[in-house]
Amino acid sequence: MAGRNSENAQTRKPLAKRPRARRLPAAEAARIEAIFARLAEANPEPKGELLYTNPFTLLVAVVLSAQATDAGVNKATPALFAIADTPEKMVALGEDRVREAIKTIGLFRTKAKNVVALSQLLIERHGGEVPQDRDALTALPGVGRKTANVVLNIAFHLPTIAVDTHIFRISNRLPLAKGATPEAVEKGLEAVVPEKYLLHAHHWLILHGRYVCKARKPECARCILYDLCKFKEKTA
Repeated sequence: MAGRNSENAQTRKPLAKRPRARRLPAAEAARIEAIFARLAEANPEPKGELLYTNPFTLLVAVVLSAQATDAGVNKATPALFAIADTPEKMVALGEDRVREAIKTIGLFRTKAKNVVALSQLLIERHGGEVPQDRDALTALPGVGRKTANVVLNIAFHLPTIAVDTHIFRISNRLPLAKGATPEAVEKGLEAVVPEKYLLHAHHWLILHGRYVCKARKPECARCILYDLCKFKEKTA
């Protein structure tokens, strides 16, 4: 992965300690282990679907993807990143030109403002580099906990779980970890997902929710987790 952060691991501030693993009944622990074993076998090296070239462009792409599809973001960002793939270049480009470049993406006016503002703060606070720290990331305009977790996981290979609508649905549906909020689900998953699967867990669940375990019509007939799923409304 390209970018100034690629060899900056020695300056990484550690994440908060992982919640203590829940002591599950043996049968439930085996079921969860089997779920992730199957997902891992089907897709050993899952990848996010947003296009990016370095940690900065990944951060921008994830910010732009809020309330938008990855496919829609990917149509707009290659031209933008071709001329502005660093915070310095993005600030120089300016809000008006960024807004024009991303006008096909929902909420593009607010997002253009945030992208330029976060780029300026990266220059002022972090020497133009994307920080490898959740609190520093969430202090940037337009960056929430989910966005920070995606960047930490994909750019810096940290075992974070970014709970989007797909993961929230699947975690409550299978279930893996039930929760009323994304952060509750995140902490629940961190406590039950076997450590060897944590790095890729959110990718597996997002992709499964996006393409198989869909919100309105889950495609249970082709689900590799069918016999491990306790969802009462699953289809035959």
